[in-house]
Amino acid sequence: MPHTVDVHVGKRIRHRRWLVGKTQQELASAVGVKFQQIQKYETGANRVSASRLWEIAVALDVDVTHFFQGLEKTREDAAEGHLSAETLQSKEAVDLVRAFYSIPEKQRVQLSGLAKVLTA
Repeated sequence: MPHTVDVHVGKRIRHRRWLVGKTQQELASAVGVKFQQIQKYETGANRVSASRLWEIAVALDVDVTHFFQGLEKTREDAAEGHLSAETLQSKEAVDLVRAFYSIPEKQRVQLSGLAKVLTA
């Protein structure tokens, strides 16, 4: 089972890669690995070595500490059952928000009310 830190770092890599508009293949080429290795890093299945994380940070134009930001908050939120920033920044969450805001406002209000009732 992947370690919490490896999963967190992987999610931060994926999110940053999405933000800068790079594919897994482009990032892999920039750091000298196959795209499958990037997939494994992003899921936390494989740990990223310090030197490789440095190369990824350079390729994604971000400080290496970026990948550890929010780690303590993620642990606290998980313990309290809250949504983490990483969850809210996931591709699925972003797609859901885009779809939600494409619905007319009146239906959005109704859908939001329905969701609140279903989760209560």
